[in-house]
Amino acid sequence: MLNVKPVKLLPVREQAASSLREAIISQDIKQGEILTLETTAKALGISVTPVREAFQILARDGLIELAQNRAAVVLGMSIKNIREHYEIRAALEAEACRLACKNKADLTEVEHCLNSAENALTNNNSTQYSDYNQSFHYNIWLASGNSRLVNMLSELWNGLSMGVKTTKSQYANKSQAEHQKIFDELKIYNVDGAATAMYSHIIRSMNDMLTRYE
Repeated sequence: MLNVKPVKLLPVREQAASSLREAIISQDIKQGEILTLETTAKALGISVTPVREAFQILARDGLIELAQNRAAVVLGMSIKNIREHYEIRAALEAEACRLACKNKADLTEVEHCLNSAENALTNNNSTQYSDYNQSFHYNIWLASGNSRLVNMLSELWNGLSMGVKTTKSQYANKSQAEHQKIFDELKIYNVDGAATAMYSHIIRSMNDMLTRYE
């Protein structure tokens, strides 16, 4: 039997919110579009319940407005909103790195995700890379030991921050190199180094995404 670890991903409602947030931020879902629970659930391949919960998360973020008949109106994103979103993520993810270092956390799962993502890149498997990218971040949050921080970051996750000036392969390789720098600091429990590397990674992601709004 193959010794393959399952990929530790976000709960279903956060994954649904992430997929929708990513599509709204990248403008694949346009301002003014109507989303219904049933059609969204079918598109995502999940049940209606986590989609309803995802709608509530996105409504709190101001990305959609809940409407009657189990629907929601997409409010869209502004450059200001995108900056605020990524700035909050950068601050919280940097703090997760600080806490993981201070706790001398077990980083086995983080390292596994890093190595598995590298294998996915070698095999040109973008879907698998995306999963391990998410799991890399998620396992760092878990390593912080702060459940509230994990919950907050889970609801902010928005997937790959693809801009218009790079291919998926170029983005993945750039992101993987930054993940390696983050892990290099984490494994020696360098509090400031790990936090700075993560903060820079998230802000770079923001700048990539903003190319869609230039």
